[in-house]
Amino acid sequence: MTDKTVALLVAAGQGSRAGGDIPKQFRPIGGKPVLAHAVDALARHPAIDSIVIVVGAGQEAEALSALGQHPVAAIVEGADSRRGSVRAGLEHIASSGGAVRILIHDAARPFLPGAVIDRLLSALAEAPGAIPTLPVTDTLVRNQALVARDGLARVQTPQAFHFDAILAAHRSWDSEREATDDAQILRHAGHDVTLVAGDERLEKLTYAEDFLRAEARLGITRSIRTGMGYDVHRLAPDQELWLCGVRIPHDRGLAGHSDADVAIHALVDALLGALADGDIGSHFPPSDPQWRGAASSRFLEYAAERVAKRDGFIEHVDLTLICEAPKIGPHREAMRARIAEILGLSLDRVSVKATTTERLGFTGRREGIAAQAVATLSLPALS
Repeated sequence: MTDKTVALLVAAGQGSRAGGDIPKQFRPIGGKPVLAHAVDALARHPAIDSIVIVVGAGQEAEALSALGQHPVAAIVEGADSRRGSVRAGLEHIASSGGAVRILIHDAARPFLPGAVIDRLLSALAEAPGAIPTLPVTDTLVRNQALVARDGLARVQTPQAFHFDAILAAHRSWDSEREATDDAQILRHAGHDVTLVAGDERLEKLTYAEDFLRAEARLGITRSIRTGMGYDVHRLAPDQELWLCGVRIPHDRGLAGHSDADVAIHALVDALLGALADGDIGSHFPPSDPQWRGAASSRFLEYAAERVAKRDGFIEHVDLTLICEAPKIGPHREAMRARIAEILGLSLDRVSVKATTTERLGFTGRREGIAAQAVATLSLPALS
C-alpha cells in the first residue's frame, strides 16, 4: 500500500432542520450544491489523494447530479446512523486497497480551509488521531448553575486518523451504542487524540439561517419578499377544531374543505403570495375530493417546498387568530412549535398571536374564526 491519504465525506443525512424538500447537502449556495463545495475544498488540498462520499439510501443519483464533473473515487451507500455510514465508507476503502491516513468530514461543513488540513496531517505524525476544535467563549449554565468553561471546546470536522487504527476501532465498537463522533470511537479503543485549532468557517450548516450566513460570506445578494394571507371558516358542531396544526378541545370545530385549519390556510396563502405563486385554492381546489378532510399541514409543507425550489428561505412568519373562543394563550407555544416543525424553522422565527373583535361581527358572535398571516422570505436577487 502506498503512502495514501483519503478523505471520507459523509453526506447521508436528511437535514430536516434546514427546511425545504431536499437534504441540505444537495441545496445550493451561490449556485453550487453544498456537497460540491465540500468536495472542492478537499480536492484543492495537494495532500489528499482521493475522495470517497457516503450518501443515504437512494441518494446516489442526486449526489452525481450535485457533483457534476467533480472527481471522486466512489459513492457508497450509508446506513441509518452517522456511525454506520462512516463504517460503510471505511470498509469500502479497506476493500479497495486501504489508506495510511484518512480525514472523515461532514458535507454540512463545506467551507474547509486548507490550513486546518495541514494542522491535522501534521498532528498525525505524533498521534493516531487529531481533531479540530474551537474554544467555548459563551457563558454556560446547566439547570441554572454556571458551568466552568475551562477545558471545554467545540469539536469540528474533518477528523484525521491513522486508517488502520480508526477502522479497527469502528469494527470493535458496540453496534448497539451510538457515538457523538469518530474521535470518541478511537479513544474507546485506547488511542490518544490530539487537538488542533479549528476555524469559524467550519461551523455546521443546520438551520435555514446558517445558509443565509454562508451566502453572505460568499457575497451573494438576496432580496426580501413579503406575503399576506387571510382566511375565514365558520364554527360548526360535530367538527374537530384544528389551529396551527394542533387539535384544540372545544365544543365546536371549523367547517370547510380539508381539516379547515384557518391559521395554516392563511399562512399558506402568505407564503404563496410572497412567491407570487397563486393562492391555496389554485394549488388545492376545494372542488377536488382528494383534499376532503386532509390535514392542512400537507398544504403548508407543499408551500415550504415551493419556497425551497426557488432557493428561498423562510425568514419569519407571523400569525394572528381572531376569535372570541377558544382562548389561544394556553395553546400558543404548542402552535408555534408545530408551525416551526412543519416549516423547519427555529422557534424564534414563528409568531402566533390572538385578538378579538370586541364581540363585533361574525367572530364576535362566535360564528367563526378568522386568521391573518404575514410571511417574510429571502430569495436570490435574480429569481
